[in-house]
Amino acid sequence: MNRRSAALLVTGLLGAAAGAGWRLFGPTADPQGAGPSPGGPLAGADAGAVAQLWALRVPRPGGGELALGDFRGRPLLVNFWATWCPPCVKELPDLDRFHTAYAASGWQVVALAIDGPTAVRDFLARRPLGFPVGLAGLEGSTLARGLGNATGGLPFTVVLDAGGRITRRKLGATTYSELQSWASAS
Repeated sequence: MNRRSAALLVTGLLGAAAGAGWRLFGPTADPQGAGPSPGGPLAGADAGAVAQLWALRVPRPGGGELALGDFRGRPLLVNFWATWCPPCVKELPDLDRFHTAYAASGWQVVALAIDGPTAVRDFLARRPLGFPVGLAGLEGSTLARGLGNATGGLPFTVVLDAGGRITRRKLGATTYSELQSWASAS
């Protein structure tokens, strides 16, 4: 098997696993950030993971570095996604629309790709986004688990208030109306 075939096989298997996880656990909201009963898809966030999020520095697909600490002191929506994840790709236009509509209110949206740099660069060349994207790779997957994504499924969204506390988490695709309701409740 050549490298390209192996890469396609791995990508397909990862996509199937993400889809199976999403289908099995479905879109699950955790409005208070406290998490459901132990062992559920959104277990409680580890305080160390929140500190790790603020300290995170990852490369950007077009060059440079994305430092999440730069966004402290304002509401922050962090979305973990991948190019091979259909629900992730489906929700990106709503995230972009939310970013455009709520940036003037102080909101910041950041996407952390659990994906390879070439795939993300190619994707963004076809579908540019107005908010920062970071290449988090496997480190991002570990971080998402620490933030309460016990299953490791994608997409996974975390909202932090201006004080840096988690106020919302969701495993599964978000919608624009849902994002609006989160913003108005903050």
